[in-house]
Amino acid sequence: MLLRTYRTSLVASWRAQSPPIRLIRLWLGLTWIYAGWTKASDPGFLSKTGSTYIGKTLTGYASSSPLGFLFRHLIERATVVGIIVMLTEFAIGLATLLWIAPTFMAFVGFTMSTGLWMAATWHVKPYFLASDPAYAVLWLAYFLTLVGKRKRVELALDRRGAIRFGSLGVGAVISVLIGRYFANSAKPSNAAILSGGEVNANQIIKVSELAIGSTHEFAAGDGAPAILFRTKHGVFAYTEICTHQGCTASYSAQSRTLNCPCHGSTFDPFNNAKVLSGPALAPLPRIEVGIKGDWIVML
Repeated sequence: MLLRTYRTSLVASWRAQSPPIRLIRLWLGLTWIYAGWTKASDPGFLSKTGSTYIGKTLTGYASSSPLGFLFRHLIERATVVGIIVMLTEFAIGLATLLWIAPTFMAFVGFTMSTGLWMAATWHVKPYFLASDPAYAVLWLAYFLTLVGKRKRVELALDRRGAIRFGSLGVGAVISVLIGRYFANSAKPSNAAILSGGEVNANQIIKVSELAIGSTHEFAAGDGAPAILFRTKHGVFAYTEICTHQGCTASYSAQSRTLNCPCHGSTFDPFNNAKVLSGPALAPLPRIEVGIKGDWIVML
């Protein structure tokens, strides 16, 4: 009975909207589902060694956004933040298409787009080249259309509303799990496959692929994020796990230092990862690497 009633209201919601509003609703719903999927199915999104790791994104926001002071507190909880972002994007997209708390979710979508604008694309000039403010305006227009003359956001908290919200949460979780399944299936291995089919887990990168003066991030033998340097004098590497409280440091080519975004520790990679500024007291652990044939390898 509940399912039949919901199906009727869902169909009615699409019929009651004008074609332009239907188009906006369809576009926003599918786009947010796709956004959640691209993150959930990305092997590097929740991996500290991945180039698309959410922690690195938050680190960039912390250093370039006017809201950087907020993002600095989230870096230590990057994995949790990444999971919440995926669930939220799936929930907004599904709710928009399936007419579950549509007005409330439209406002959440507007808030999220505005936050992304302030975090990632506020500095884009001219402003119309950035997508986030455009999506913020789309969400706001859709939200105001749904509010109409009521001038208030209605959020059903009765039995039917609770069931719909619960189903929405389950749908978002299932969507994330499916995406992570595909991500794990496609997760690249740090091991190199030799011509004879033998796997050598110690090989990091071919010498020809790493120019002198360049760096390369990889996973150490224990899975910890690490960074490799190649200079005219040879190669060396360190783990990127800060010795203060375990955050992931990143290399700044401009300052030629490894910087921890959580509490500001800096290390000199060209002097045995010596601590340049605290609160860390110990240098970053060194990883023994060398060149064997065409490869740079862990020794």
